[in-house]
Amino acid sequence: MKALTWQGKRSVSVEEVPDPRIQEPTDAIVRITSSGICGSDLHLYEVLGPFMDPGDVVGHEPMGIVEEVGSAVTNIKPGDRVVVPFNISCGHCFMCRQGLQSQCETTQVREYNSGCAIYGYSRMYGSVPGGQAEYLRVPHADYGPIKVPDTGEDERYLYLSDVVPTAWQAVQYAAVPEGGSLTVLGLGPIGQMSARIGRHLGYRVIAVDPVAERRAMAERHGIETLDSSGDVAEQLKDLTDGRGPDSVVDAVGMEAHGSPVAGLAHQAVGLLPSPLARKAMQTVGTDRLDAVYTAIEAVRRGGTISLSGVYGGTKSPLPLLTMFDKQLQFRMGQCNVKRWIDDLLPLVDDPSDPLGVLDLKTHTASLDEAPEMYEKFQKKQDGCIKVVLKP
Repeated sequence: MKALTWQGKRSVSVEEVPDPRIQEPTDAIVRITSSGICGSDLHLYEVLGPFMDPGDVVGHEPMGIVEEVGSAVTNIKPGDRVVVPFNISCGHCFMCRQGLQSQCETTQVREYNSGCAIYGYSRMYGSVPGGQAEYLRVPHADYGPIKVPDTGEDERYLYLSDVVPTAWQAVQYAAVPEGGSLTVLGLGPIGQMSARIGRHLGYRVIAVDPVAERRAMAERHGIETLDSSGDVAEQLKDLTDGRGPDSVVDAVGMEAHGSPVAGLAHQAVGLLPSPLARKAMQTVGTDRLDAVYTAIEAVRRGGTISLSGVYGGTKSPLPLLTMFDKQLQFRMGQCNVKRWIDDLLPLVDDPSDPLGVLDLKTHTASLDEAPEMYEKFQKKQDGCIKVVLKP
């Protein structure tokens, strides 16, 4: 089959790889009909290369048609249309029973002290072949796949794999008071959906991004926006009675600009041989923290910051004095996709499209065009906000 493979920093290519097969009774094989390119895929493209191996199949936002199931899978059958959550969880361990499927004890990657395995997302998360491919082996298919209706375009349901539940969790973790204010930093796919969810839940939402096309997309959904040039924290305070917003979602993560020292550190680590680079990132790695610093400065005293952007540093400096003095609350972590599906499936299935899932994709491409799309997305060219691949 054809699959998109990682080959090196800023280098992906479509290659012929072996077809997946049933390996465990709880496996399924899914023929992929759509697969999203995620903002966190750019971390593999740019920063997390030391944890990748040439030929790794990438992608963690897939959906498609079940082709085959193992003997222990009874919840889905061949011919069913399913969305595959990005995190691989068993559904029955202690963590899954707590609604913390991203920490699944059955699939935890203990070698790197990581949470559950993730499709197509490096050694840190299990080196499981991903879904930017023609077919996907789905472990723990007796729990993970989300069966969706046979009708309607893929894009109505595709984002249940990651974008919509990640954004929903980000807003839930932000703990916005009733009728309160929410700032969303970054208007990539997660930021777009976080802002729409905040508005859907009745909050005042102010979103911040440097890219005009991204701000325009948010404004179509009734979101107030700010350019990220200038003193963002002061502008936000001016808009919120001088206090700052009640809550902030950081939907940017380690790709944030504005931290040249951390940027140079990323480049330096990338020049090391892979074993040394992995060790460096695990022990002395730092992040570009411009978005986090902005959130800490902007949020009101006693407010909450929700981190949904992915960070990878282990020695990133934080202004603990300010965080303590302002009495801030932080929540963060990989999304627990299955925890939120019962809340979200009715919303994406609603013909009125209250979350605007049909107004998120900006580019559709074939698998063969994926390398070009990665570059375009990484460089924020051509109004590229969300790419959906059609294998």
